[in-house]
Amino acid sequence: MKVNQRDIEAGIQTDFTNRLSYGGYLCLDQLLGAQQPLSTPMHHDEMLFIVQHQVSELWLKQLIHELRAAIGYVERDELEPCFKILARVKLIQQQLFNMWAVLETMTPSEYLEFRPVLGQSSGFQSHQYRTLEFLLGNKHAGQAEVFKYDAALYAQIQHDLHAPSLWDAFLQHLGRRGFPVPIACLQRDFSQSYVANRDVVAVLKTIYQQPQVHWDAYEMAEKLVDVEEAFQLWRFRHMKTVERIIGFKQGTGGSSGVAFLKRALELTFFPELFQVRSEL
Repeated sequence: MKVNQRDIEAGIQTDFTNRLSYGGYLCLDQLLGAQQPLSTPMHHDEMLFIVQHQVSELWLKQLIHELRAAIGYVERDELEPCFKILARVKLIQQQLFNMWAVLETMTPSEYLEFRPVLGQSSGFQSHQYRTLEFLLGNKHAGQAEVFKYDAALYAQIQHDLHAPSLWDAFLQHLGRRGFPVPIACLQRDFSQSYVANRDVVAVLKTIYQQPQVHWDAYEMAEKLVDVEEAFQLWRFRHMKTVERIIGFKQGTGGSSGVAFLKRALELTFFPELFQVRSEL
Protein backbone atom coordinates (compact mmCIF):
# COMPACT_ATOMS: atom_id res chain seq x y z
CA MET A 1 0.00 0.00 0.00
CA LYS A 2 1.29 3.44 -0.94
CA VAL A 3 2.16 5.61 2.08
CA ASN A 4 0.12 8.82 2.08
CA GLN A 5 3.03 11.00 3.14
CA ARG A 6 5.57 13.32 1.58
CA ASP A 7 9.09 13.24 2.93
CA ILE A 8 10.83 16.49 3.79
CA GLU A 9 13.50 17.18 1.18
CA ALA A 10 17.08 17.32 2.42
CA GLY A 11 17.55 20.94 1.38
CA ILE A 12 14.52 22.33 3.23
CA GLN A 13 15.53 24.57 6.15
CA THR A 14 14.07 23.57 9.52
CA ASP A 15 16.24 25.43 12.05
CA PHE A 16 15.33 29.10 12.31
CA THR A 17 17.12 29.90 15.52
CA ASN A 18 18.43 33.46 15.10
CA ARG A 19 17.33 33.46 11.46
CA LEU A 20 14.54 35.24 9.60
CA SER A 21 11.50 32.98 9.29
CA TYR A 22 8.30 33.22 7.27
CA GLY A 23 6.37 34.35 10.33
CA GLY A 24 9.05 36.84 11.26
CA TYR A 25 9.17 38.40 7.80
CA LEU A 26 5.38 38.82 7.75
CA CYS A 27 5.17 39.89 11.41
CA LEU A 28 2.55 37.20 11.97
CA ASP A 29 2.68 37.54 15.76
CA GLN A 30 1.35 41.09 15.44
CA LEU A 31 -0.94 40.38 12.50
CA LEU A 32 -2.64 37.30 13.95
CA GLY A 33 -2.78 38.87 17.39
CA ALA A 34 -4.74 41.86 16.14
CA GLN A 35 -8.14 40.13 16.29
CA GLN A 36 -9.59 41.12 19.66
CA PRO A 37 -13.34 40.41 19.91
CA LEU A 38 -15.13 42.50 22.54
CA SER A 39 -18.35 40.52 23.02
CA THR A 40 -18.67 38.70 26.37
CA PRO A 41 -18.97 35.80 26.08
CA MET A 42 -17.36 36.05 22.65
CA HIS A 43 -19.90 35.57 19.88
CA HIS A 44 -18.67 33.21 17.17
CA ASP A 45 -19.35 35.60 14.26
CA GLU A 46 -17.51 38.59 15.72
CA MET A 47 -14.24 36.99 14.58
CA LEU A 48 -15.53 36.92 11.00
CA PHE A 49 -16.59 40.57 11.25
CA ILE A 50 -13.14 41.63 12.49
CA VAL A 51 -11.17 39.55 9.99
CA GLN A 52 -13.34 40.74 7.08
CA HIS A 53 -12.68 44.38 7.86
CA GLN A 54 -9.01 43.94 8.68
CA VAL A 55 -8.40 42.13 5.39
CA SER A 56 -10.29 44.90 3.60
CA GLU A 57 -7.98 47.45 5.20
CA LEU A 58 -4.93 45.49 4.01
CA TRP A 59 -6.25 45.54 0.44
CA LEU A 60 -7.05 49.26 0.78
CA LYS A 61 -3.44 49.80 1.81
CA GLN A 62 -2.28 48.09 -1.37
CA LEU A 63 -4.74 50.08 -3.51
CA ILE A 64 -3.40 53.33 -2.07
CA HIS A 65 0.16 52.14 -2.74
CA GLU A 66 -0.73 51.38 -6.37
CA LEU A 67 -2.68 54.57 -7.01
CA ARG A 68 0.02 56.81 -5.59
CA ALA A 69 2.45 55.14 -7.98
CA ALA A 70 0.02 55.57 -10.89
CA ILE A 71 -0.41 59.29 -10.17
CA GLY A 72 3.36 59.67 -10.05
CA TYR A 73 3.75 58.05 -13.47
CA VAL A 74 1.05 60.23 -15.01
CA GLU A 75 2.64 63.36 -13.57
CA ARG A 76 5.88 62.30 -15.29
CA ASP A 77 3.97 61.73 -18.56
CA GLU A 78 4.57 57.99 -18.44
CA LEU A 79 1.24 56.30 -19.08
CA GLU A 80 2.36 52.81 -20.03
CA PRO A 81 3.53 51.75 -16.53
CA CYS A 82 0.04 52.67 -15.30
CA PHE A 83 -1.60 49.98 -17.40
CA LYS A 84 -0.25 47.12 -15.29
CA ILE A 85 -0.85 49.08 -12.08
CA LEU A 86 -4.49 49.77 -12.92
CA ALA A 87 -5.02 46.19 -14.08
CA ARG A 88 -3.81 45.11 -10.64
CA VAL A 89 -6.08 47.69 -8.99
CA LYS A 90 -9.06 46.19 -10.81
CA LEU A 91 -8.18 42.68 -9.58
CA ILE A 92 -7.82 43.89 -6.00
CA GLN A 93 -11.21 45.55 -6.32
CA GLN A 94 -12.63 42.19 -7.40
CA GLN A 95 -11.20 40.65 -4.23
CA LEU A 96 -12.92 43.32 -2.14
CA PHE A 97 -16.18 42.75 -4.02
CA ASN A 98 -16.12 38.98 -3.52
CA MET A 99 -15.38 39.28 0.18
CA TRP A 100 -18.90 40.55 0.84
CA ALA A 101 -20.21 37.08 0.04
CA VAL A 102 -18.40 35.73 3.11
CA LEU A 103 -19.88 38.38 5.40
CA GLU A 104 -23.33 37.65 3.98
CA THR A 105 -23.20 34.22 5.65
CA MET A 106 -23.83 36.12 8.90
CA THR A 107 -27.52 36.53 9.65
CA PRO A 108 -29.19 39.58 11.23
CA SER A 109 -29.71 37.66 14.47
CA GLU A 110 -26.04 36.74 14.65
CA TYR A 111 -24.87 40.29 14.01
CA LEU A 112 -27.18 41.68 16.71
CA GLU A 113 -25.45 39.44 19.25
CA PHE A 114 -22.32 41.61 19.14
CA ARG A 115 -23.30 44.84 17.33
CA PRO A 116 -23.57 46.83 20.61
CA VAL A 117 -19.83 46.37 21.32
CA LEU A 118 -18.99 48.36 18.16
CA GLY A 119 -20.15 51.55 19.86
CA GLN A 120 -20.00 54.39 17.32
CA SER A 121 -17.22 52.85 15.24
CA SER A 122 -18.06 52.68 11.55
CA GLY A 123 -16.47 52.15 8.15
CA PHE A 124 -17.02 55.86 7.51
CA GLN A 125 -14.11 56.38 9.90
CA SER A 126 -11.70 54.35 7.76
CA HIS A 127 -8.92 56.77 6.88
CA GLN A 128 -7.69 54.45 4.15
CA TYR A 129 -11.07 54.37 2.45
CA ARG A 130 -11.24 58.17 2.63
CA THR A 131 -7.71 58.41 1.19
CA LEU A 132 -8.71 56.07 -1.63
CA GLU A 133 -11.71 58.19 -2.56
CA PHE A 134 -9.62 61.37 -2.44
CA LEU A 135 -6.96 59.83 -4.70
CA LEU A 136 -9.68 58.88 -7.19
CA GLY A 137 -11.31 62.31 -7.01
CA ASN A 138 -14.30 62.15 -4.67
CA LYS A 139 -13.33 65.22 -2.60
CA HIS A 140 -15.33 66.55 0.34
CA ALA A 141 -13.60 68.63 3.01
CA GLY A 142 -16.19 67.74 5.63
CA GLN A 143 -15.32 64.06 5.38
CA ALA A 144 -11.83 64.81 6.67
CA GLU A 145 -13.06 66.27 9.95
CA VAL A 146 -13.61 62.87 11.55
CA PHE A 147 -9.81 62.41 11.62
CA LYS A 148 -9.00 65.54 13.65
CA TYR A 149 -8.39 63.38 16.72
CA ASP A 150 -5.04 62.32 15.18
CA ALA A 151 -2.87 65.27 14.07
CA ALA A 152 -0.53 63.26 11.81
CA LEU A 153 -3.39 61.37 10.19
CA TYR A 154 -5.39 64.56 9.71
CA ALA A 155 -2.42 66.23 8.03
CA GLN A 156 -2.06 63.36 5.57
CA ILE A 157 -5.78 63.38 4.79
CA GLN A 158 -5.65 67.14 4.24
CA HIS A 159 -2.69 66.73 1.90
CA ASP A 160 -4.60 64.22 -0.24
CA LEU A 161 -7.70 66.42 -0.15
CA HIS A 162 -5.79 69.33 -1.68
CA ALA A 163 -3.62 67.31 -4.08
CA PRO A 164 -4.59 66.49 -7.69
CA SER A 165 -6.49 63.23 -8.02
CA LEU A 166 -5.68 60.57 -10.60
CA TRP A 167 -8.22 62.18 -12.95
CA ASP A 168 -6.75 65.65 -12.39
CA ALA A 169 -3.28 64.26 -13.16
CA PHE A 170 -4.55 62.63 -16.37
CA LEU A 171 -6.20 65.85 -17.57
CA GLN A 172 -3.01 67.79 -16.86
CA HIS A 173 -1.07 65.18 -18.84
CA LEU A 174 -3.44 65.59 -21.80
CA GLY A 175 -3.03 69.36 -21.54
CA ARG A 176 0.74 69.03 -21.72
CA ARG A 177 0.30 66.92 -24.86
CA GLY A 178 -1.53 69.75 -26.57
CA PHE A 179 -5.12 68.60 -26.15
CA PRO A 180 -7.47 71.56 -25.54
CA VAL A 181 -8.28 70.74 -21.93
CA PRO A 182 -9.96 73.80 -20.36
CA ILE A 183 -7.85 75.92 -18.02
CA ALA A 184 -10.69 75.70 -15.50
CA CYS A 185 -10.01 71.97 -15.23
CA LEU A 186 -6.24 72.33 -15.00
CA GLN A 187 -5.96 75.25 -12.60
CA ARG A 188 -8.56 74.74 -9.94
CA ASP A 189 -8.97 74.14 -6.23
CA PHE A 190 -8.31 70.39 -6.07
CA SER A 191 -9.98 70.13 -2.68
CA GLN A 192 -13.32 70.77 -4.39
CA SER A 193 -15.41 68.16 -6.14
CA TYR A 194 -14.63 67.89 -9.83
CA VAL A 195 -17.38 69.14 -12.15
CA ALA A 196 -17.77 67.55 -15.58
CA ASN A 197 -16.86 69.79 -18.51
CA ARG A 198 -18.21 69.52 -22.05
CA ASP A 199 -14.84 70.50 -23.51
CA VAL A 200 -13.23 67.52 -21.80
CA VAL A 201 -15.83 65.29 -23.42
CA ALA A 202 -14.73 66.73 -26.79
CA VAL A 203 -11.09 65.91 -25.98
CA LEU A 204 -11.99 62.34 -25.08
CA LYS A 205 -14.08 62.04 -28.23
CA THR A 206 -10.99 62.87 -30.29
CA ILE A 207 -9.01 60.19 -28.45
CA TYR A 208 -11.72 57.54 -28.84
CA GLN A 209 -12.26 58.31 -32.52
CA GLN A 210 -8.54 57.96 -33.27
CA PRO A 211 -7.29 55.22 -30.94
CA GLN A 212 -4.38 54.28 -33.22
CA VAL A 213 -3.07 57.85 -33.06
CA HIS A 214 -3.58 58.30 -29.30
CA TRP A 215 -3.20 54.69 -28.19
CA ASP A 216 -1.69 55.25 -24.74
CA ALA A 217 -4.29 57.87 -23.79
CA TYR A 218 -7.03 55.61 -25.18
CA GLU A 219 -5.74 52.65 -23.16
CA MET A 220 -5.42 54.77 -20.04
CA ALA A 221 -9.00 55.96 -20.42
CA GLU A 222 -10.27 52.38 -20.63
CA LYS A 223 -8.25 51.36 -17.58
CA LEU A 224 -9.86 54.21 -15.65
CA VAL A 225 -13.30 53.02 -16.76
CA ASP A 226 -12.41 49.59 -15.36
CA VAL A 227 -11.48 51.12 -12.00
CA GLU A 228 -14.64 53.22 -11.77
CA GLU A 229 -16.93 50.35 -12.74
CA ALA A 230 -15.31 48.03 -10.20
CA PHE A 231 -15.61 50.68 -7.50
CA GLN A 232 -19.30 51.20 -8.23
CA LEU A 233 -19.92 47.45 -8.11
CA TRP A 234 -18.12 47.31 -4.75
CA ARG A 235 -20.27 50.16 -3.44
CA PHE A 236 -23.43 48.42 -4.60
CA ARG A 237 -22.43 45.09 -3.05
CA HIS A 238 -21.60 46.86 0.22
CA MET A 239 -25.01 48.52 0.26
CA LYS A 240 -26.83 45.23 -0.44
CA THR A 241 -24.84 43.41 2.23
CA VAL A 242 -25.74 46.06 4.80
CA GLU A 243 -29.38 45.94 3.70
CA ARG A 244 -29.39 42.15 4.05
CA ILE A 245 -27.93 42.19 7.56
CA ILE A 246 -29.40 45.28 9.29
CA GLY A 247 -32.22 46.30 6.97
CA PHE A 248 -32.84 50.04 7.19
CA LYS A 249 -31.50 50.65 10.69
CA GLN A 250 -29.27 53.62 11.43
CA GLY A 251 -25.56 52.91 11.00
CA THR A 252 -23.35 52.53 14.08
CA GLY A 253 -21.52 55.75 13.17
CA GLY A 254 -24.75 57.76 13.01
CA SER A 255 -25.45 57.60 9.27
CA SER A 256 -28.82 56.63 7.82
CA GLY A 257 -27.32 53.28 6.85
CA VAL A 258 -28.57 51.89 3.55
CA ALA A 259 -29.96 55.25 2.44
CA PHE A 260 -26.54 56.84 2.97
CA LEU A 261 -24.82 54.09 0.97
CA LYS A 262 -27.37 54.37 -1.85
CA ARG A 263 -26.54 58.03 -2.35
CA ALA A 264 -22.90 57.10 -2.87
CA LEU A 265 -23.93 55.13 -5.97
CA GLU A 266 -24.63 58.46 -7.70
CA LEU A 267 -21.02 59.63 -7.27
CA THR A 268 -18.57 59.33 -10.14
CA PHE A 269 -14.81 59.80 -10.40
CA PHE A 270 -14.34 60.25 -14.15
CA PRO A 271 -17.69 61.58 -15.44
CA GLU A 272 -16.64 62.53 -18.96
CA LEU A 273 -15.42 58.99 -19.66
CA PHE A 274 -19.02 57.85 -19.46
CA GLN A 275 -20.52 60.92 -21.12
CA VAL A 276 -18.30 60.51 -24.16
CA ARG A 277 -19.87 57.15 -24.92
CA SER A 278 -23.07 58.92 -25.89
CA GLU A 279 -21.12 61.13 -28.28
CA LEU A 280 -19.45 58.37 -30.29
